Amino acid sequence: MLAEILPLQVFAFFLVFVRIGAVLMFIPGFGEPFIPVRIRLALALVMTVSLGAVVANTLPPLPDTPIQLFFVIAGELVIGVLIGGVARITMSALHVAGTVIAFLTSLGFAMFLDPTQGTQASLIATFLNLLGLVLIFATNLHLVMIQAMYDSYVLFAPGTTIPVGDFAELAIRLVSGAFRIGIQMAAPFIVYGLVFYVSLGIVARLMPQFQVFFIALPLQIMVGLSLLAVVLPALMMWFLNYYEATVAQLLVR
Repeated sequence: MLAEILPLQVFAFFLVFVRIGAVLMFIPGFGEPFIPVRIRLALALVMTVSLGAVVANTLPPLPDTPIQLFFVIAGELVIGVLIGGVARITMSALHVAGTVIAFLTSLGFAMFLDPTQGTQASLIATFLNLLGLVLIFATNLHLVMIQAMYDSYVLFAPGTTIPVGDFAELAIRLVSGAFRIGIQMAAPFIVYGLVFYVSLGIVARLMPQFQVFFIALPLQIMVGLSLLAVVLPALMMWFLNYYEATVAQLLVR
């Protein structure tokens, strides 16, 4: 009797662990490159134990052949990557906005290591990414992702056919939406940059001997940072609303 029950329990635990572990490798806050892998693995194990008993009735029976087992596990991995990728792609809106703002304030070459992206990024993009990450935890939006993990077993039952077409369409909409929101967040700086450069061109034509760039560079940085200080609360509220609305697509309504 024990020999029959034990493989089923191991299979159920591993199946839940694959999906939850894949999600935690990507979602903001938990899946950052600077977090040790052991901590992420331990968190995945704890959440697997917590959710395993709740979603046990949605799990398929143990497959008869290794190839069927492989496809079931691969499906869970793909679904986990999708759920985590939704939040990760949404965060890229801050990276787009920060990069555009940096170039329009003459800070595009001030590069700094962005721990949320794992690569070098402009200073303002790194600041916005870290600020967005802090606000996600401060406003408890990370709990929405945990709820999405549970609801995923209703939306995407384990062992069923993966809707590849729907996943591809969702990925396209997420990437385009993140880029659109990033540009919209940087819209005040785009207007400011346009007005500033047009003004510089007029001054350069009216006063050819005037050292335009000697005066323009510090002025552009000072005005750009002042504008960022004014519009930053509105930008982050806009991003948080966008993040919540995007992640809410994974919840069962």
